Order: sequence, then C-alpha cells, then structure tokens
Amino acid sequence: MRKHLLRLAAILLVLLLALGWWLFSPDRAELPEDAVTGAQPRLSRAREQTIPTVRIAKPIGWTGDAMPTPAQGLRVQPFARGLDHPRWLYRLANGDVLVAESNSPPREGGGLKGWVMKLFMGRAGAGVPSANRITLLRDADGDGVAEQRSALLTGLNSPFGMAVLGDWLYVANTDALVRFPFRVGQTRITANAEKVVDLPGGGNHWTRNVVANPEGKTLFVTVGSASNIAENGLEIEKNRAAILEVDPLVKKFRIYASGLRNPNGMAFEPNSRALWTVVNERDMIGSDMPPDYMTRVEFGGFYGWPWHYWGGYVDDRVQPQRPDLREYTARPDYALGAHTASLGLAFAGDAKLGSRFASGAFIGQHGSWNRVPPSGYKVVFVPFAANGFPVKGAKPIDVLTGFLDQDGKARGRPVGVITDRSGGLLVADDVGNVIWRVSAAAGR
Repeated sequence: MRKHLLRLAAILLVLLLALGWWLFSPDRAELPEDAVTGAQPRLSRAREQTIPTVRIAKPIGWTGDAMPTPAQGLRVQPFARGLDHPRWLYRLANGDVLVAESNSPPREGGGLKGWVMKLFMGRAGAGVPSANRITLLRDADGDGVAEQRSALLTGLNSPFGMAVLGDWLYVANTDALVRFPFRVGQTRITANAEKVVDLPGGGNHWTRNVVANPEGKTLFVTVGSASNIAENGLEIEKNRAAILEVDPLVKKFRIYASGLRNPNGMAFEPNSRALWTVVNERDMIGSDMPPDYMTRVEFGGFYGWPWHYWGGYVDDRVQPQRPDLREYTARPDYALGAHTASLGLAFAGDAKLGSRFASGAFIGQHGSWNRVPPSGYKVVFVPFAANGFPVKGAKPIDVLTGFLDQDGKARGRPVGVITDRSGGLLVADDVGNVIWRVSAAAGR
C-alpha cells in the first residue's frame, strides 16, 4: 500500500512539474520578426496565454565609447547626454529641440498586481520617478552637438507630446492637454499652465502625444487604452484607445478615430498631408501575434480594438463579441512586427541621409518585453511612394541597431524620432539617457 501511495505521489509530482513548466514556459516565436511586417504580413494562429511571456531586457546603459550601430553610409554621435529618461522630441522653428524628460506617473493599487507592475517597470528601465520636465537643447554652431540646455518647463505631470500652435506651446500631460504662452527663442517659461481639456489618466498606457493640424487650428491627441483588451470593462475606456481632435478655442474635443489600442507617434505625410500614426497592439496571444502597425488615420475610422485586430481577425477573449463591427473595422496600412513597441514616427521630409532615406517614415521601436526572441530595439525606415503610401512590397530597413548587447541586455531603447534643422535624425534613448544624432557619412 505504501509503495502505491509513493508511486501515486511521484506521478502527481511529475504532473505538477509538467503543468508548471507548461504554464510558465515562454511562448516562442515560430516566425522571424521580418515575416510579420509590411502591407501583407504573415499572420499565424493566435496562441492564447494564461501566463504571459515575460522577457525584459535588463537595462545596463552605454559604457565607454559604445554607441548604436548605424546603417551603411550613415554615422552616429551623441547630440546630448546626461538626460533623465528622455522620451519625446520636438523641433522648434529656429532649430531648438525640446525633449520631454518623463516617465510613468505613480501606479495606483498595490497587492500582487501592483508589485508585478513595478517589477516589470524596474526591469525595463522605467522604474525611476518622472523628471516631469521639458528641456530645451540648442546647437548654435551647427556641429551636431547641443552645447546649450535649459529647463524650459518643470513641474509637469508625466509630459509627452509637445506642439506649437500660434503663440502657445501645447504640452500633453498624462491627464490633461495644457498650454503656455510662448515665443520661439525663449529658454524658460514661468507662466502657469492653462488647461485646454482633461484627458483620461491612469491605467496601462500613460503617454499622450499631440500634433497641430497643419490645415487648421485644431490639434490631434493620442490616448491609449487603460487595459490590454478591456478586461476591466468598457466603462473605464471612455475616450481612450483613440485619437482625439481638440479645438483649443472652445476647449472641447471629439473622437477623430477609435479602436486604436495604444497610438503614440503621429506625423503628416509630406505629399498627401494625411495624418499617420503608429500603434501598439494587444498582448497574450503569442510571440507572433498580432503586429504593431503604422496606418493612415481616417476621420471616423475604427481600427478594431478590443474586439478585432488587423482588419477583422476576431479576439475570442473579448466578451461579449461584436460581430456587427467587424465589417467596419479598417485594416492598418503597414505591419511593424509583433510586440516591437513601435512608438516614434517622423517622415523624412527635410532629412539629408542619402537617396535611400529620402522618402518615407522613420520609426523608433522601443522593443519587446513579451516576445522570445526579442523584437524591436532599433530605429527602422519604411520607404514611401509618391502616392503617399509605403512602396509596394517594401520591408522595414534598419537605420540604427545595437541597442541590445550580445547577452541580450539593453544598452538603450529608442523612443521619439525627429529630423533636425541640418537634415540629421535625432533619436531619444530613454534607457541610455542620451539623444543620438544620425547623419550621412562624410563624402556621401
């Protein structure tokens, strides 16, 4: 009898170990990262996960003379070092560069969920308090290095996007769009903030970007979802997972486009002058699915979240289902790979990086925390045709890589990207605490 009990206990132990291994083993990608990119990405079946894959690259920063690796024909140098979690960039008319030194606001809630979230943020290099500052950088002599810096604004609330419209500098805090009287050339703003509109705060996605509409007097503001797939109810998702259009004169907004889980970068394509955005898609359906994406934003457009992704694929986890919305779900224009955390977006415009990078979009990919092997952690370029859309059949071209070392640790993580007044590309690196400048190599 005792032998039978011991055997039964051994079998149960093996089964428990096998179950634990199955639950906690990471889902591994079955497709190469490049396969899940382009206008027609290769999409695999969804692999629903009870326990999410967690593979966060440990942040170590840059040591010595180490720098990212530019594409052939380009060179890279630090534009500004010693910043405090630089996330987003904005170029003023005189060439000055604004950088939002910012991080997530304090997370609400404790318990196991709160502890896990803080652990993840710390592992990803985002566990430090937010500097809540916008710093002005000036490269007066045009050598590609900012020799002047000043704290333009302090005391903000997890700021991200910035835009000048008229005589105002607009700043997208995590919970409100605010503005300050501003003249280009100023290096310090002492005026108090004037609230334009409240924005939904809290939840998973805290960044709020803002761009001025070149065709009028309105602004576009991104607001990500509070959750992964509305698992906490749609009530807390009001005015979220959307791009809002704000009228600063009457201080009101309307939803311009919806169903965008976590839109971040926005920019206007030079030929069509259409608004484009990059969007982070949902988690916990495998390392291959679904792709983050870049898309032209249409007024009234619905892009599927939370019920559908990539133009109509059904997410069975979301209940109740909304089959009535499926035929109205717009398919994104271009896939950027699964879990790449594509954040930054800038069109080439006045970039002077050679003919290869003359027409198209630069995208800052912050990098995965939930894919094996990792994806993103680089800056890529998507070539565009004269019709205002990506070149048919084009795949993303690596512009700046090397943010992960040979051991898979993060020396840096790219976020915002803009062009500077001399035609270089500036890249905010929030783990390396540096802004990199990419330019054409000598003689090109």
